[in-house]
Amino acid sequence: MTQENKDLLQQLIARHKVLGISNQLDYEKFYLYSIITHSTALEGSTVTEVEAQLLFDEGITSGKRTIVEQNMNLDLKAAYDYGRVWIKRHPAITTDSLITLAGKVMARTGVEYNSLGGTFDSSKGELRKLNVTAGAGEKSYMNYLKVPQRLETFCRELNARRKALDTTDIVAIYELSFWAHYELVTIHPWADGNGRTCRLLMNLLQMEYDVLPTKVLREDKAAYIQALIDTREEEDMEILFNCMTQLHCSHLKQDIDQFIKDIASEMVDIPHYEKEMVDKWSINLSLARKLADILAFMADKDQINTATIVSEFGFSETTAKRYLRQLTEFGYLQAHGGNKNRTYSRNE
Repeated sequence: MTQENKDLLQQLIARHKVLGISNQLDYEKFYLYSIITHSTALEGSTVTEVEAQLLFDEGITSGKRTIVEQNMNLDLKAAYDYGRVWIKRHPAITTDSLITLAGKVMARTGVEYNSLGGTFDSSKGELRKLNVTAGAGEKSYMNYLKVPQRLETFCRELNARRKALDTTDIVAIYELSFWAHYELVTIHPWADGNGRTCRLLMNLLQMEYDVLPTKVLREDKAAYIQALIDTREEEDMEILFNCMTQLHCSHLKQDIDQFIKDIASEMVDIPHYEKEMVDKWSINLSLARKLADILAFMADKDQINTATIVSEFGFSETTAKRYLRQLTEFGYLQAHGGNKNRTYSRNE
C-alpha cells in the first residue's frame, strides 16, 4: 500500500487505541455483529444490525426477512465463533481447515450438487466439482480440477508468510490478511459462500495478531468488487491493498468521530481543546489533535510520565517530551519533579 495509506492507518489505529474505544462494554461483540451483518449483506441479505443482534442474543427472528437470510447470519456467526478460538492456537492452515470454515459458513444454506464432475455438498464445505464464472459475461474462475492443488499451494505459502511475519508490524499484518483474502477468492474453491469465507479468513488472520478486523460495509460493495476486478485484470495487488486500507481507515475514523461525539466528550472535551489550541496558540490541527489525545488518555489517570506516552502512543522520547512540554506551557498539565523523574498531572 502507499506510504500515505500506511501512515494514515497507523495514526488512526493509534488514536483508536488511545481513546480506549475497544474497551467499551460489549464493543467487541457488537463490532463482530456488524462485520457479520455486512458480510452477508454483500451476498444479498437484508438483515439489519439491530435484527442480527436480536437474532444472535435473543433468538428473535424478523418477519421482514427470509429464513435463508437469517440462516446466513446465524451460520456466519457460528463460523466466526469457531474461528476466533481456532486461530488463537496459531494452527497450520490447511485445505481441510478451510473446508471446515466453509462448512460452518454454509451449514444451513448449503445444498448438495450433482454435476458432471461428481456430487458434492456445499453445506459441508466440500470443494466445487463444477466450473463457475464471476458473473454474466465475466471471466471464469480456474477449472475445478485445479482447485485442490492450488489450495495446497496457497496454504503452504500462507503458512510460510505467517511464520516470517513481523507481528509488531501492523501494516504487514493487514497486508497479509488482504493478500490471503484475494488469493482465496481468486481460487474460488466453493460453489457458494466464497466471499463470506474469504472475508472470514481475512478477519481471522487479523484477530490472530490482535489488530482490529476490517469491515466491508454494504455501501462499500461497489468499490470493493471493483478493486478485486482491477487487481485481477492489472495483476497488481497494491490496488486491493490500497482499497481495503482506505475502507478500513474510513471506518476507523467513523468509530473515532462517533466515540468522541457520544462518550469521550463527557470525559474530556476533545473538539473544544483542539479548537482552543489552534485558535489560541496558532498550532496546526494535526498537532492539536495529538495533544488532545494525550489529554483524553489522561482522563482517568492521576499522573503520567514520558515513558508512558512513548509506550502508549509510539512517539519517540524526544517527541513525547516536546508534546508534554507544550501541554504544560499551554496550561493543561502541571509538571512535578526534576528532569529524570518528571511526572505530569492534569491542571484542573
